[in-house]
Amino acid sequence: QVQPVESGGGLVQAGGSLTLSCAASGRTFSSYTMGWFRQAPGKEREFVAGITRSGGNTYYSDSVKGRFTISRDNVKNTMYLQMNSLKPEDTAVYYCARDTIGNGQRNSAFYDNWGQGTQVTVSS
Repeated sequence: QVQPVESGGGLVQAGGSLTLSCAASGRTFSSYTMGWFRQAPGKEREFVAGITRSGGNTYYSDSVKGRFTISRDNVKNTMYLQMNSLKPEDTAVYYCARDTIGNGQRNSAFYDNWGQGTQVTVSS
């Protein structure tokens, strides 16, 4: 089991930007589709974005499409989430994880190797 480490969260005003990073083991990271999820207080963990192992395909939830960009650097063993035009409803703990199926699916039940998360807070 490998545990990725998320970083880059913080407090930002609505309309601002943040870039999240997910550092993971190179052996595992480069071989799997990866995804970003988020969880707000009292809410279920939800899919945000996914990316295939070589970065050829990306997937986004409707709520973030056009504002967020997922990318990965397999040399640096790091995945990123560039978040622009942030809204208060984006406030959540953001997690990265490994897609065990490899199909870019959105069900969190099929992901593992969850990180500890990084807090993103967007003020109005």
